Amino acid sequence: MNMRPDPTFHASPELAISAPAESFAYTVLLSPDASQPDALAVIDAKPGSPTYSQVVHTVPMTNKGDELHHFGWNACSSSLSPLTGHAFLERRYLIIPGMRSSRLYIIDTKPHPTQARIHKIVEPDEIFRKTGYSRPHTVHCGPEGIYVSTLGGGGPDGTDGAPGIFIMDCETFDVLGRWEIDRGEQEKHYDFWWNLPRDYMVSSEWALPPQFENGLVPEDLLGNRYGHKLHFWDLRARRNVQTIDLGANHQMALEVRPAHDPIREYGFVGVVVDTTNLEGSIWTWWREDGKFHAEKTATIPPEAADASLLPPLLQGFGAVPPLVTDIDLSLDDKFLYVSCWGTGEMRQYDVTDPRKPRLSGSVHIGGIVRRTPHPNGKPFAGGPQMVEISRDGKRVYWTNSLYSTWDNQFYPDGIPGTQVMAHAGPDGGLTLADDYWVEFPEGYRAHQIRLEGGDCSTDSFCYPSVKA
Repeated sequence: MNMRPDPTFHASPELAISAPAESFAYTVLLSPDASQPDALAVIDAKPGSPTYSQVVHTVPMTNKGDELHHFGWNACSSSLSPLTGHAFLERRYLIIPGMRSSRLYIIDTKPHPTQARIHKIVEPDEIFRKTGYSRPHTVHCGPEGIYVSTLGGGGPDGTDGAPGIFIMDCETFDVLGRWEIDRGEQEKHYDFWWNLPRDYMVSSEWALPPQFENGLVPEDLLGNRYGHKLHFWDLRARRNVQTIDLGANHQMALEVRPAHDPIREYGFVGVVVDTTNLEGSIWTWWREDGKFHAEKTATIPPEAADASLLPPLLQGFGAVPPLVTDIDLSLDDKFLYVSCWGTGEMRQYDVTDPRKPRLSGSVHIGGIVRRTPHPNGKPFAGGPQMVEISRDGKRVYWTNSLYSTWDNQFYPDGIPGTQVMAHAGPDGGLTLADDYWVEFPEGYRAHQIRLEGGDCSTDSFCYPSVKA
C-alpha cells in the first residue's frame, strides 16, 4: 500500500485532463470458438516508440470459454472521496469478468504493464454462493469497494431471480455480497454508473441470458422483450427511487454515461434499435427538483441496402440499422462518441448543451454493407464497437467485436480482432490515425479497452472542475 495517494487519482476531471498521456492500452481478447483461453493484450500507445500500436505483452487466462467482456480497475479517483475513501490504494489491478463462465480474473499490472500477470482468480462458485448472481458484466471502482454488475440470476440459465450488482473487497478481492437492498421494478441489468457527491446511481437494461448467450432472439426483439428502462438509485440507501421506461420499442438501453463533473446532474444512454423504424438513438437524462427525467435527443437512421448484401437476420428489412452498441463521454463533458456497429460509423456529438446534441464529427470504417477500409488500406471487419477516450480528449480508440454469438449473426464472414484510433480536434472533428493499427493474434476478437492511468469510462470524480 502506498503512503501517498496514487498519482493517477485526480480530484476533478480538469486535473485528470492535464495529467500525463497514456503510454499503454489494455484490451481484452476473446476466443469466439473457445479453442484457446481468452487473453489480455497490452498495447504500446506511445507515439515515437519503436513498438507503437503493437501488442507488447499478452496475459492468457487459465480456462477456456470465459468470454471476457467489460473490465475495470480495483481503484480510481473515487478513492479520494472525503467520506469513505481509501486514498492510499493503487490503481494497480484489473478486474476482468468472464461473462459466460461467471469467473473473475484479477490482473496485477505492477511493476510494469509489460509484466502484467494473473494475481488471483475468483471462481464462479464464490459468486453464486455469496450473491445468487451470474454472468458478471461491468466493473466500477467505488470509494469503498469494487462494484460488479451482472446479467444473470441463479440457476443454469440465469433466470432464477433478477440479476443485480455485487461488491468485492478492493484489497483482498473477496466477494462480499449483493449491493441492492430494494431493487424496485428492476428485473434486467446491463450498465451502471453514478454521481458520488450527489449520492445517486443510474443503471440500464440489456437482456436475460437466454436472450443473448446464443445470439439475438428475433422473436424477442420484435416482441419488444429486451430491456428498455433506466433505473435511478439512492446510492447510500441502496434502493431504487425511480424507474423511467423509454418505451418498449426502444430496445436495449445499454451504456450510461453521467457527466464527469459532479456539479452537473445529467447524463446519456444509448439505445441500440427502435423496432418501429430501425433507428438508433441517444437519450439525455437529468435531475430537476429531486426528480429524474429522460428524453430522446438524437436519432441515427438506418441505411437502405440490397438484401443480398445483408446477413440472414436483416434480409427481411432491406436495411442496416446503425446498432448503437457503445457511447463514451469526454472528460470535459463536451463530446459524446457513439459507436454505430452496424453501419460502420463512429459519430462525435457536441453535447455542450446536453439536451441538444449536435453532430460535430464522423468517420466510417467497416460496417455490414459499407465495409470501409482503414486509411492504411487494410480491411476492417465488424464495425466501431467498444470506444475509449484519452483523458485529454485528443485520442479516441475503438475495437470491432460485440459478443461472440452476435458477431456471428451480424458479421458471418468473421471479425478478426483489430483496434484503431482517431484524432479528435479541440472544436470537433475526427480523423483516423493511419499509423495506429493493432492486429491481434489469429483466432482472437477484441473487445473493451482500458488506458494506463485511467480513461473516460473508468474514473468517478469527487470534486468539481474549476472551469465548470
